[in-house]
Amino acid sequence: MPKMKSRSSARKRFSLTANGHVKRGKAFKSHILNKKTRKRKRNLRQTTLVYEGVEKKVRTMIEV
Repeated sequence: MPKMKSRSSARKRFSLTANGHVKRGKAFKSHILNKKTRKRKRNLRQTTLVYEGVEKKVRTMIEV
């Protein structure tokens, strides 16, 4: 049986926290930034956790 390969794109986008949760970056920060407020852009820089319902699926994609 061959080894399971992790998805390279998912490995670059997600990382695990010390407690085992999956961390992700926020969307909507790449273009059309002049109509977004300073506060909104500042909050988009921060990372957040993946939704619990999808966390198991993401974990299988990033673990080797």
